[in-house]
Amino acid sequence: MISSVLVKILSIVLLIAVGIVLILGIGTLFKGGSTSKKYSNKLMQLRVLLQFIAIVVLVGFAYFFKN
Repeated sequence: MISSVLVKILSIVLLIAVGIVLILGIGTLFKGGSTSKKYSNKLMQLRVLLQFIAIVVLVGFAYFFKN
């Protein structure tokens, strides 16, 4: 019971984190100027890292809680 709630909460938190970084990265990209040069690529790299973590965690959950 507790594990299923924890899985759902952690999954939602990871997906929201990826979405927030994606929106920030796109916003910075369209802003242009020195801010875009400084942060846009770093935010997109962070997004890829968060996506990797989210996929590994979700696949791990699917493997360990397949019942």
